[in-house]
Amino acid sequence: MINLIDTPGHVDFTFEVVRSLRILDGAVCILDAVAGVEAQTEKVWRQATAYKIPRIIYINKLDRDGAAFGRTVHEIASRLFVWPAVCQVPWFQGGKGRFCGVGDVVNLRAYRWPEGGNGKLVETVAVDELGEADSGFAQEIKKARVALVDLLASYDDAIVDEFLRQNESSIDIAPDNIFASLRRCVLNQDSRIVPVYGGASFRNIGVQPLLDAITQLMPNPNEIPIPEVSVGRAEGNLKELMSGKLLSKEAQSIPATGRKGKAVTARQPMAVIGNLEACALAFKVVHDARRGALVYVRVYSGTIRRGSSLYNTNLQVHEPVQRLLRMYASDSVDIPSLLAGQIGVIPGLKYARTGDTLISYIGASPKTGPPPPINSLQLRPIEVPPAVFFSSVESNSLGEAKSVKNALDLLIREDPSLQLSEDEDSGQTLLRGMGEFHLEIAADRLMKDLKAKATMGEIEIAYREALLFPSSRKTALVNREIAEKKAKACCTARVDRLAEAEQHRNNSDDFESSVLESGNLITTLIEPSTKPKLPSETVTSDEPAGIPEHWQVRLPSHLSSETLHMSLRHGALAALGRGIHYPFPFHNVHVTISIDPGHELFGNDTSSSALSSAAREATKAALKEAAQGGTAIMQHVMNVTVSTNEASLGAVVNDLTSERGGSVLSLEDADATTSGVREDLPSIDLRKVYAPRDPFEGGTSFADQEQAEMNNSSRQRTIQAKVPLREMMGYLKHLRSITGGRGSFVMSADKFERVVGQQEKILRRELRGY
Repeated sequence: MINLIDTPGHVDFTFEVVRSLRILDGAVCILDAVAGVEAQTEKVWRQATAYKIPRIIYINKLDRDGAAFGRTVHEIASRLFVWPAVCQVPWFQGGKGRFCGVGDVVNLRAYRWPEGGNGKLVETVAVDELGEADSGFAQEIKKARVALVDLLASYDDAIVDEFLRQNESSIDIAPDNIFASLRRCVLNQDSRIVPVYGGASFRNIGVQPLLDAITQLMPNPNEIPIPEVSVGRAEGNLKELMSGKLLSKEAQSIPATGRKGKAVTARQPMAVIGNLEACALAFKVVHDARRGALVYVRVYSGTIRRGSSLYNTNLQVHEPVQRLLRMYASDSVDIPSLLAGQIGVIPGLKYARTGDTLISYIGASPKTGPPPPINSLQLRPIEVPPAVFFSSVESNSLGEAKSVKNALDLLIREDPSLQLSEDEDSGQTLLRGMGEFHLEIAADRLMKDLKAKATMGEIEIAYREALLFPSSRKTALVNREIAEKKAKACCTARVDRLAEAEQHRNNSDDFESSVLESGNLITTLIEPSTKPKLPSETVTSDEPAGIPEHWQVRLPSHLSSETLHMSLRHGALAALGRGIHYPFPFHNVHVTISIDPGHELFGNDTSSSALSSAAREATKAALKEAAQGGTAIMQHVMNVTVSTNEASLGAVVNDLTSERGGSVLSLEDADATTSGVREDLPSIDLRKVYAPRDPFEGGTSFADQEQAEMNNSSRQRTIQAKVPLREMMGYLKHLRSITGGRGSFVMSADKFERVVGQQEKILRRELRGY
């Protein structure tokens, strides 16, 4: 049985490829014969390399104008850094006519499809018979056979022995021996040999030989690398788990005891493993309107049976397996069980998410699950790429808010590359994804399939207002009714710009409290009067040592120093919540509020709300005075990491600095694993790569052109920069444009910085509306 999974090729749906690669045994990389190796192809290829997936390459659309099989083969070598083993060559009538079939390099024969047919009828012609009809094509097939054997001989000793037995004749080697050698090289990732086939799928030309190659060259589940697992703190592979070694390693790392305090014996690990019926990974969740949630799983050991119970080791919950399905596109067939190595669907699971490990364990407690440490068993998780594009989601009415939230939760359960958050400033619900198209599809599914009554829009950029000058001391007296109770309090406030040295200041005692909150430092001081104590007031019992007698703090009995500091701080934060010249909160402000308990507290009339009101009024008055000299606008600056090739480096740096007002912090060579090149492997000389000449190829070979491009521009670079968030809106689409689709970036919030120069003038004009 072969499970085929088709993944989208668009860059915005990278996660669909990642989660499929995580559970596949092999992959067919389909290239466009006209476009060649595209940017997204390179990214997906690197991901497949990270998972050590054996691959076959299929060059499609050879029937289109401009199709170039030979050029694409050279691009495979130069951009994917592998040795293309050409197993088929395209057959063009008369050398430059229409595409009519392919030449089989391994079996030394040609397949021709009649013009206008549906692809089911295929004519097979041996190379020797082909000489009369198309001698040039027959010679090309033999030339390709010699090149294929030479390439295999560089990595497989068995084919060398067979070559010598056939008197050093590549043509006389049996096809079965070549297929066996190809398979060994495909499974050996160090060889970097990838078989290359061709065709035109729309007309079903070359599809049948490709399917044959999949069955002959791709590995079975027993030949793939052993899956990585972890149990508690112990990490290893599935084979070590099933042998009990991993559980023993976990028992040694943390002394384990039984219920009666007895040490774990050497026999216990195998007893625990013996009860493990199945271990599987959930890699995709799809919501079906009729059948509910469909959870796609790959079984790695044992058998999942209908009617059994699965334990989710990530969420620590049990879920029943009521049905098991085998999917044929949108159709399904009920099956009794799923064996190790198979892929199937479990409908109706309420909690399972992408990347969760599901196990079936005999005798597991319905409440607590399997015994430790098997209840912490984890298969290697599926890595979720960071989201780089965002949009706001708003329900059409308050009554629809709950249903929209439920629909969004379901959407994120299906696609973890979508992320949901709430902007603290605007209160907007933000949906983040891999790109503009990704979010368009998500919005369409949210509103049409999940019936959510919501709208998608642009996010609001958060700005801040900042002071340029300090204020004098401003005193405010509150003497009014608050909530039908008399309220009276007084305090003094002063504001200034927050010094960089004070941005990490946080300390508190009975007399002074400094708290950094929302980007502002609030200092509250209790400054006792030197005048005689008032008999109506009490003295705090725990007086700090070294404080003079006349500095004894006098507070009403219903107010503690902690309550007083907190009330004053809340009042100051309320005043900072809205700017003077702009409707943005203040940022980077140091507010100092002082109060004299002897003269600014008024017994029972001074409540927490009265203190907060006084602090708000005093702070607001100080802010207004300071703002008379002008204020500054601050914007959110992001830490941005851009990855691109050497050829696009100058354009990207210029765009970040000149067009977007950013600053480049560093330029570095990308990691070897990021660029797709391993330093311990020799580079590929394209002049040694065999590729048939294309019908329209000129005098300069594609090999020489690609070799020059590879030497000059394939080096990957990483740019570290700080860029305003406002300028990052729509950056992904622009980056792909200036890098030919080969650029990518991630970003994270850094801090607020002042807007200066021309950017400040433009922003002030936009905010004022004139």
